Parts: sequence; C-alpha cells; structure tokens
Amino acid sequence: MGIFNSIKHNSSHVGSYTASSVAAAVLMSLLGSVSAAFADDIEHMLVLGRAGDDALNMAADVTVIDAAVIAQSGVTNVTEALRNISGIQVSDNNTNAVFAMRGFSSDQAANNTLILVDGRRLNNIDIAAPSLNAIPLNMIERVEILNGSAGVLYGDQAVGGVINIITRVPDRDGGSLSVSGGSFDTSETKGDLAGQFAGNWHYYLSGNYRKSDNYRRHNASKTGAVLGRIGYQNVTTDFYVETSYYDNHVETPGGLTASEYAADPRQSNATFAHDYQHDVSRAVRSGVSQQLNDNWLLAADAIYSDSQVTSVGWGLPGGNDRHQLMVSPKAVASYPTRNGELSIVVGSDLSRGESEFDFGRSNIQTQLSAYVQATVPLTAELSYVVGGRYADVKDDLTDASIFPQGTELKQDAKAFELGLNYQLNEANKFYLRAEDNFRFAKVDEQAYTPPSVVGLKPQTGRSYEAGWRYSGDQLQSWVNLYRLELEDEIIFDPMAQKPEGGSFEGANVNAESSRRYGVGAGLDWQLLTDVQLGGEVQWLDAEFTAGVNKGKQLSWVARESGRVYASWDINEQWQLYSDVAYTGKRYEEGDNANAAPELASYTLVNLAVNYRLGGWLASVRADNLLDRGYVSAAYYAESFPGYEPAKYYVGSGRNIRLTLSYSF
Repeated sequence: MGIFNSIKHNSSHVGSYTASSVAAAVLMSLLGSVSAAFADDIEHMLVLGRAGDDALNMAADVTVIDAAVIAQSGVTNVTEALRNISGIQVSDNNTNAVFAMRGFSSDQAANNTLILVDGRRLNNIDIAAPSLNAIPLNMIERVEILNGSAGVLYGDQAVGGVINIITRVPDRDGGSLSVSGGSFDTSETKGDLAGQFAGNWHYYLSGNYRKSDNYRRHNASKTGAVLGRIGYQNVTTDFYVETSYYDNHVETPGGLTASEYAADPRQSNATFAHDYQHDVSRAVRSGVSQQLNDNWLLAADAIYSDSQVTSVGWGLPGGNDRHQLMVSPKAVASYPTRNGELSIVVGSDLSRGESEFDFGRSNIQTQLSAYVQATVPLTAELSYVVGGRYADVKDDLTDASIFPQGTELKQDAKAFELGLNYQLNEANKFYLRAEDNFRFAKVDEQAYTPPSVVGLKPQTGRSYEAGWRYSGDQLQSWVNLYRLELEDEIIFDPMAQKPEGGSFEGANVNAESSRRYGVGAGLDWQLLTDVQLGGEVQWLDAEFTAGVNKGKQLSWVARESGRVYASWDINEQWQLYSDVAYTGKRYEEGDNANAAPELASYTLVNLAVNYRLGGWLASVRADNLLDRGYVSAAYYAESFPGYEPAKYYVGSGRNIRLTLSYSF
C-alpha cells in the first residue's frame, strides 16, 4: 500500500423491477408522512445510541486515509493530513482552519463542508467553523473523504463534500506514548491505552496536550483533549458510551496590511495586542446496534455536547455558549438476490441546539429529518442507488438590536438522489450520480439580514457526477467530473443594506445563482517493491451565473491545485516520504467583481524521514521545507484615502518537528 492511497469506493446499487418498486414505495411513504411522524418535541423521542454510518454507500468519489498512511507521512495534525487531498482547499486565519470542497470561499466553506466524527456532526449551529484541533492524530483510525454532495445520507450542509473522521476502537490490549517538539517552541505529548475485561467488554482512553508559539507573534496556543470509551460487543450486539473534553486557548494576531505583510509577515497587528479565543467543549455519546436476524439491523446513536467560547476581539470581550442534543436511529435491511445484494437503509436525524451570545443574540434550532436509501443490483455488473430525504427546521431567534421581540422561522427542504454503478471487469469501474443538496441559514446569518428580509430561504442545489477508476496490482488511477449548481446561495454581501439597528454595513442574503464544474484525476503507482509514486490534479471553474457579477469568478477559489508524492522504504527500518503541493491563483475573499489582482499561486514542499525499530518510531517532518511565503487567508476591502485595510493572514513558514513514539 502506498502513501495516501486513494481508495475510490463505488458502491453497488439497483436491481430487479420488484426490488425497485419496493424501494420507491418505501421512499414515497416515508416522505409523505415524515411531518406527522416527527411532530412531537425532540425531548419526547426515545434516546438510544447509534452504530457508525457507512459514508461509502453511494456511487461517488471517496478517498480513505488510514492511520498507517498518516504515520508514514509524518504529519502532526489533522489540518496537514487533509491539506490538498482530493481537492480540499484550506483557509487559515491563524486561529482556526476552514476546509473547502468543490469551490466555496472560506466564509462559506464551514457551512458547505460537513465534518463528522464517527458519523456525528462536528459543525456548529452558528457560523463558527468546527475545530479539528480537538481531534489529535493518535485518536484517529482513518479519515473518509466523500467528494461532492451527500444530501440524502447527511442532509444539511453536505453540499461540497463530507469529511468523516473515524476514531480508534482497538481490538487488542496495549497502548502508545508519543512526545514531539520543534519549531516555534512547539511541544506535544500524546498517549492512549486500550484493553478488554469481563469477556466482551472493552475500554479505550486517549489524551494529548500541545503548546506552541506558532509562526506569528501573539499567536501562542495551548490545546488539550481527553477521550474515554467503554463498550460491549458480541456477535449480534454492539454497545458503547464515551465522553470527551477539549480545551483550546489561542492568541489572535489579526490581519496585516499589504505594507505590513511585505515588511514582516510574522508580526501581529497592534490593534489585536490583547485578543484571544478560548474554546472549552464537553460531549457524552452513546450508541447501540442489534442484529435482529440475517436481514435486519437496528441501530441508534445519541450525543449531547456543550461548549463555551470566551474571547477578546478588537479589544472587546465576547462569549458564546452552545448546547446540542442529537439523536439518530436507523434500520438497515439486506437481502440477497440472484444479481447481488439488495440493501435498504431508513433513518432519521433529530437535533435540538442552542447558541447564546453575550451581546443579546440567541437561537434555539430544532431540526427533524428522515431519509431512505435503496441499493439494488440489476445485473452482476450493473447496480443503482435511489434515495430521498425530507428535513424540517424551526428557529426561535432573538437579537437585542435586530429582533428584540424575537421571531420564529420555519423552513423545510427535500433531497433526492439517483446513482448508477457499472463494474466492467475486476479492474475497471464506472459511476454516474445526480443528487440534491441543501443547507439552512445559521443563527448569525438569520440575525443579520436586510430590513425587507425576515428569514433567509434555504440554499438548494444539485450535483452531477461521473467517474472511472482502475485498480490494478501495481497501478491505481481515477478520473472524476462534476457540475454543482446552487440557488439562493447564502452569503454575506458587504454592499447589501444593513438591518435596522445593525452595527456594520452589509447583510446576509440569498445570492444569485452560481455554478461550479471541475475535473479531478490521480494515480498511485507501485514503481518498485519499495518505491511508491503518485499524484493528483484538480481543475475547478466556479462563477456567478446571474446578477451583476454574472460570469465573474467566485472569490477565494483556486482554479488549479494538485500534488505529487513519493515514498521510499530504504530498508526495514528507514522510510522516506515527500510531497509537493500546488495551489493556483485566486481572488481575495469577497472580491466578487474580480476588481483586484489575483493573489499569487504557491508551491509547498514537505519532507518526512521515519525510523522504526520494534515498537519504537522516530520521525522528522519538515513542512514548507523551502520556507515559501504565502497568504493563507485574505479579505477584500476597498481602499479609502489615508486608510489601508488589514486583510492578509500569513501561512506558516518552515516548520520542523521531531516525534518519538513507543507502542506496546
């Protein structure tokens, strides 16, 4: 297996006329009755648990990165593991990284890329991006990256793609301990321990602590996380309960003007001399699955989480408390046919979240949805998937300045999908897919709209995809083509009329329609027994298709990106890995008229050397080996006489880390 081996799963789907009719009947029945079925308050639902979702059960472009591959690459955090993989574009304001897929700006990416941990949502009910710093690498078993829309299986926010991080469930007694240190006074300690007891019971404990001054001044951070899980498993039953705690404190250096960036990209903005952000999160999660017989499985998952964010921004204190309860039951049926296996999954996602800001804004959002998906074999080589989802959301919103008396918003959305898989032979597979997607506006967006707008409409869209994959003994290659069309896209427009009582210009609006289409291609080649080569390229065209900016490129979206990589097992102990990642030109965030020059493209070279002896592993990783300067985030602002806006955030310079770990 090579470094970052992209395993493109194209699941089986669609069969005989009888099976298709059954699936259609189930779908229509479910969608017709969903509103009545979930009319009761979420507090009255039975809270069970949930088995892990199968994110790969669709005709789609999917990449899997496992723990062994992550270890070989030498990366030290999730952000670096995902950077430039399968068309992911990373935007980093030196406080929290945001991941964009399929052509979204950094402002939109957090709400159009769904982040999951073991199938549960990490995205917030406000616009704040989920923090992947909460998930240290030693907790990760693998990462599943689903490129493209997944509105049926995952619903709200699964527009550009889904990143599902699977945590470890050790199957043996043992553990590991790791220490590392390096550039910018960085140090980190990680450890985990797993074991079995009383027959079928097992436990897993994991924790880490990291501190760093980071590349820029006034950007020091301290991060800690712990997780504990206990579970029971036999042939038919799987049960677990886990709890986790995450604490992250980071100083925020602010943006730089063009002249400040040119003079010293590592400096901080004096305006933000005392600014910081402190996140504390706690979560309790439980799940159960029961195999009833050879054909039916029942499963459920429930999680309660709360988080507190305290900060100082622009010298002003702020705070936000979040609480969320999510319950997700499902039933999975599997029946053999003469052409293959027919499977049906029916489930629901129920959530109640609250976000309360200390400046007088709060929202309680209740979201109820149900979905069904059927996978049906037509022949031994040909299958299809069909499915649908209905979602209903209610917001109870209050804002001291805009909606002092409060307002109630009710909305709904639907999604359908149809996919086709064709297994030409053992090595070649083709797929076609069309799927709807949607997202609902977040509390921050609904609370700041133009005076004539009370409640933004749901953003809706449709994705079309076609792909091919070749899987041989020494060579794997793939091609994926797609088109994504959106209506009522939810964006912040700095030129829109601010709401009555608003404190700054602009407002959140439903934008004109937009279109994104692109192509991705890659290969993984086992050149020699000990040498692996590979690479991938992504080309993306994203533009407005209506309105005053018709034909203009969407901001902060690079047309071209890609990487090449190589791995060499020098001998049984030594291994060398390197990759070169390229990001093309793009307009500054918010420059929808393409008025300013594009930011320069850049190329980053990374290198890792690993030495393994028994249970010991020593690794040296150099990110941005050539110390290339680049802009990791930029926000467009018109220049006024005597005023130069601070809009540039700087990517990290050369970063060298030494890690020593022992597994037992």
